[in-house]
Amino acid sequence: MEAFLMRALQLILSLSILVVIHEFGHYIFARMFKIRVEKFYLFFDAGFALFRYKPRNSHTEYGIGWLPLGGYVKIAGMIDESMDREQMKQPPQPWEFRSKPSWQRLLVMIAGVVFNLLLAFFIYSMVLFSWGDSYLPLKNVSQGMEFSQAAQRAGFRDGDILLTADDKVLDRFGVRTLLDIADAEKVTVLRDGKQTVLDIPDDLMQQLLKDKEGFAAYRVPPVIYETLEGGNAAKGGLLAGDSLVGVNGVSTPSFIDFKTALDSNKSKEITVDYYRAGALQTAAVQVDSAGALGFYAKSAGQIYPIVTREYSFFESFPAGIKLGIETLKDYVAQFKYVFTKEGASSLGGFGAIGSLFPPTWHWQSFWMMTAFLSVILAFMNILPIPGLDGGHVLFLLVEMISGRKPNEKFMEYAQIAGMILLIGLVLYANGMDIFRAIFQ
Repeated sequence: MEAFLMRALQLILSLSILVVIHEFGHYIFARMFKIRVEKFYLFFDAGFALFRYKPRNSHTEYGIGWLPLGGYVKIAGMIDESMDREQMKQPPQPWEFRSKPSWQRLLVMIAGVVFNLLLAFFIYSMVLFSWGDSYLPLKNVSQGMEFSQAAQRAGFRDGDILLTADDKVLDRFGVRTLLDIADAEKVTVLRDGKQTVLDIPDDLMQQLLKDKEGFAAYRVPPVIYETLEGGNAAKGGLLAGDSLVGVNGVSTPSFIDFKTALDSNKSKEITVDYYRAGALQTAAVQVDSAGALGFYAKSAGQIYPIVTREYSFFESFPAGIKLGIETLKDYVAQFKYVFTKEGASSLGGFGAIGSLFPPTWHWQSFWMMTAFLSVILAFMNILPIPGLDGGHVLFLLVEMISGRKPNEKFMEYAQIAGMILLIGLVLYANGMDIFRAIFQ
């Protein structure tokens, strides 16, 4: 429960920051062109608001709604989610959105997306300045990778070290690596000390999405990081730093091998072979009913050499912008899989997004996830769907090219259709979260 609440808190704070910045983009450009903004709200205030404030001599009411599904600015003279038909029936006023030149209206509409991208660039820059860029080079993972069933069907084998995808050198493991491998015709790996070339099937990504097991994970030896006080590992004499190499005389070179051996010996006493200070030793240890000994294992980053690049304040900005652009490109490249059967079944809502945050508060992870979500929010909002900023941009571009404004009745119906579509997508994505939580 504590982990759930911590993730929920991080999600709400992160989305609140993103929504405020996004809507502030619309707000500041509207005010720049002397367009009245009637409301500026974090969250939606359907029926009532938790907080509202309207400064004296101001046309704008600021507030916090009770429904935490985003936020909005209500711009005078604009067909938006407020569906204020009465206002649109009145003669246009000089301070209204509809009275302004098309280029000004276009800038107002794209400002939210631009501000989200600028926020992502700034956060990435400050993260690089504060913590640097630390990663584990694939060549440093001497035991290679553990591959999922779909990856093994494509020809990968546990222990393979990833080298290249076509002509691209695979330096670090992440989304870009997976996309490069899925798009490649051939991938070269180091297997048993020799380079092996694999032919990659065209549907590798679809198979990965279908199996929902991912692609691969670092293959690490089982080394104790910390024993639990009063746990069976401590009772058996095992200590932090012990390298566990066998169970009941059978070699366990990777943590997966070791965990498999424990699972087959639940509630039994086993012998564990381990190295301590270079000497091979053996201990008798009781396995509990869950197949555990009571210790935390070292992660890949604690076993293999990590590379860290530090950035000065001024160096961090071009590096942060580059990282933001690469993140956007990777997300756009993944988006095409949403329109496949396997991709649609993998969609998730707030539960899936919340699970991306760590179970304990960690500022670097929080800001990296916030920057990532800011990139996603920018991309999703610019899609040409009525109800999103991109829908308004599409109609404005049509107006600028044709010289004629779309009929207001048509705009109203398009807005309604877009809102119905978006609500349906939100319900579907969050419904998939609930389905997975109950049945998987």
